Amino acid sequence: MLRPAELHDRDPDADWSLPGWLYTDPEFFALECARVIRPSWQIVCHESDLDQPGAWRTLSYLNENVVVVRGGNGEIRAFHNVCRHRAMRLVEGDAGCARKLVCPYHAWAYELDGRLSGVPMRRDYPALDMADSGLVPVDIDRWRGFVFVRLEDDGGPRVAEMMAPYDHEIAPYRFADLRRIGDVRHRTRAVNWKNVGDNYSDNLHIPVAHDGLSRLFGKSYAIEAAGWVDKMSGQLVDRPSDNVWERFYQTHLPRVDHLPETNQRLWLYYKLWPNMAFDIYADQVDFMQWLPLTPTTCMLREMTFALPDARREMKLARYANWRINRTVNAEDTWLIELVQQGMASSSYTAGPIGASEVCLRSFAAKIRARIPEARLHRAPPPGWSHNSPSPLRRQGPMTVE
Repeated sequence: MLRPAELHDRDPDADWSLPGWLYTDPEFFALECARVIRPSWQIVCHESDLDQPGAWRTLSYLNENVVVVRGGNGEIRAFHNVCRHRAMRLVEGDAGCARKLVCPYHAWAYELDGRLSGVPMRRDYPALDMADSGLVPVDIDRWRGFVFVRLEDDGGPRVAEMMAPYDHEIAPYRFADLRRIGDVRHRTRAVNWKNVGDNYSDNLHIPVAHDGLSRLFGKSYAIEAAGWVDKMSGQLVDRPSDNVWERFYQTHLPRVDHLPETNQRLWLYYKLWPNMAFDIYADQVDFMQWLPLTPTTCMLREMTFALPDARREMKLARYANWRINRTVNAEDTWLIELVQQGMASSSYTAGPIGASEVCLRSFAAKIRARIPEARLHRAPPPGWSHNSPSPLRRQGPMTVE
């Protein structure tokens, strides 16, 4: 680990957290949506959710709606879910299946590869160029069975490059063979999106605010930051918990033969830049992303996946996992909503950050690189964002060792 003096030499603001005004300011919010969220990868679904030609899934964020669809040749593509005629949404909801994408407003029809193929009263549009009026594509990426999109390409890394430091640790979990075991869930939170991610990677609050995790992990909880990914982990202790669901999980979690011995009772968490995370357990894999809505609200989007396993003890272990983490989520919601309220106080500027808080340091450094005004402990005068210097086109990996 770098010593405090070395951290300060690398970033003169390394010993300070991001200031409170970044969590409430509308101008900063607009700028970070443009420079951080639009160019970043966002998970949509698993490839198995697109199990046949015409199967589609959608993702809404930043006033955009993206549809991901499997074509007749098996290829997965992504498009803006917007008809080129009058901007009508082509599909509604989270998922569906269609032979063609037909606009419900004026029946313009698009093939699964995005080509415009049908226009009623076609001769009535003298300016129409069929070849140039297909659906607008969205950049797409696939990694170990999961499908991601991004609204802009600013030269940043693809998902495999981001995950490279930990890909070998994830490989035994057979992500490509996972199947969704629950519907996508959406939960609104009265917090800035960064607040969710800060809390996710915060190690110091675990022994203070999460009694259950402390009982399960003992002193084994650990964190590290590697470029574009934060890693958190904890080993289940053998001492039976006083809590019924924690004790049940400790006692009845069945063996998973394809996992190494050290992973049988290991809980792993990987946070991908800037707002996504995988929670990896021997029994299941949870995905979560926190999508910005306003400067002080965001949407949690969650899905749960697992390998097919009909054992009764596995089903019960997954239920116990859910009961445990339901309590953890409630504790975190209480924490982050009160932190968000504190961020709005005129008394708060920026707090000191410890050398051990490597994940928070890594995230803050990347935010400062994209929006230099994030170094200011107090908000600049209104209109500052119009003169904010643009970041470099491609930011290299940023690590805190």
